[in-house]
Amino acid sequence: MKILIVEDEARMARLLRRGLQEEGHSVDVCETADAAAEQALLISYDVILLDWMLPDQDGVALLRSWRQKGLRTPVLMLTARGTTGEKVTGLRAGADDYMAKPFDFDELLARIEALARRGGAHERSAQLGNLTLDARRRVLQGPDGETPLTAREFELLSELGGHRGEVLTRSKLLSCVWGTEFEGSPNVVDVYIGYLRAKIEQLRGDGVSLQTVRGIGYRLVVDAQTEGSRR
Repeated sequence: MKILIVEDEARMARLLRRGLQEEGHSVDVCETADAAAEQALLISYDVILLDWMLPDQDGVALLRSWRQKGLRTPVLMLTARGTTGEKVTGLRAGADDYMAKPFDFDELLARIEALARRGGAHERSAQLGNLTLDARRRVLQGPDGETPLTAREFELLSELGGHRGEVLTRSKLLSCVWGTEFEGSPNVVDVYIGYLRAKIEQLRGDGVSLQTVRGIGYRLVVDAQTEGSRR
């Protein structure tokens, strides 16, 4: 999963990130409401862990703002506030779950997984022309069978497929797929586009193309007639 932690306490954020990364998840951290406000809207996260008390704005106000702007990502609030009234306030503001500090990490992990199952960012499957992107099994299916996708290939194709026809910059793809703290070469996007093109060709993905927009990035284009014939 791709998870955003909004937490200003450095030690807590560090421990959460390390624990979630050890479980195989991709994790970004924001220390302020201001930093998280736009990031959560620009990047497709599966779950957001949101601290109630932030230095520049309380988490409840930030959550209300997200919900008003249409953010549907599941949000789990983490806070030292544990009274029933405060829990109700958080849930009514749009939180999907609530845990009071201190908490057991295994329980937190189980709650995150439950939230992702109920309302994660990726659907079980997506139709791309005559190809099917199966999120549950993380494979790409086509007329000539199916091929497995790596985690990065799946996230990259999902991001492009979710914005089909739109040009996505390399920087946006890097932040969405590799995380905002990725320090490697931006050329990694080009390499993975090459991998995906080869797999689409292998499966005879007619009418499905990953187009290069020189100097900007990439877009996924699906021929409407090909996609219509699959419905």
